[in-house]
Amino acid sequence: MVSDIRQSSNMQVFIFALLVATVAAGSLPAYKKEPEITITSQSDVRNLDGSSQWSFAGSDGTTRDESQAQKQLPGYDKEVTSGNTNQGNTYYTSPEGQKITLSWVADEKGFQPKGDHLPTPPPIPEEIARVLPTLPKLAESY
Repeated sequence: MVSDIRQSSNMQVFIFALLVATVAAGSLPAYKKEPEITITSQSDVRNLDGSSQWSFAGSDGTTRDESQAQKQLPGYDKEVTSGNTNQGNTYYTSPEGQKITLSWVADEKGFQPKGDHLPTPPPIPEEIARVLPTLPKLAESY
């Protein structure tokens, strides 16, 4: 008799847990399946001189192309050294639906991005702009 009560109690706990799990699973948000994006074109060229070009395009309209080259640069001690230059473009749509176009160059002057979506500095006040041409120029070489 005690065993029957224990089995009945265990069965009630099991049924209650099953009921709670069913209710919890039913209240989960619906899964939103994202569209599958495939690569529609791709190229990659590596040259013996160290230069390269690569690009790809996706089925969602995303594109990217980039090129890289070696460049002879003057060193700090007047010796010529080699450096790497890089330039490219990318196009995509932001999650907010904005069309983004980004171009960049990376060379001895650093990384230089360009795009309408990038923040811009405020204009130089007129008083400062008038004084700038009168300031002495810094030496180009060290």
